[in-house]
Amino acid sequence: MNKLEHIGIAVRNLDESNKLFARLLGVEHYKIEVVEREGVRTSFFKVGEVKIELLEATRPDSAIATFIEKRGEGIHHLAFDVSSVEKKIAAFTEDGFKVLSDKPMTGADNKMIAFLHPKSTNGVLVEICQDKGS
Repeated sequence: MNKLEHIGIAVRNLDESNKLFARLLGVEHYKIEVVEREGVRTSFFKVGEVKIELLEATRPDSAIATFIEKRGEGIHHLAFDVSSVEKKIAAFTEDGFKVLSDKPMTGADNKMIAFLHPKSTNGVLVEICQDKGS
């Protein structure tokens, strides 16, 4: 893995959370984006080399809605930049990790992504991502 790319935080209200995190971090979010497939609206803040991604459910059956219902607002996932999501999916699968998809998916912020199941990573949802252009 190349670096920690972002930390995903599940929130109930993206607009209110954007205000809160702008005050907390001292910077404004630079992008809001909807990922229809995942039923989520996202917002990104840049803090040094790491991004903070706020995630709000856009429908009650989305993973974020389920997460908030079970656990409340808070850290949802850690995302790591990789050179090739496809190669990492194969390597993690071969190494015994449970990968949630056998092919990369389109994610927010111009990324190709995949997730490792928290049951195989000590309860932490791990995202691997790469820029679509790389």
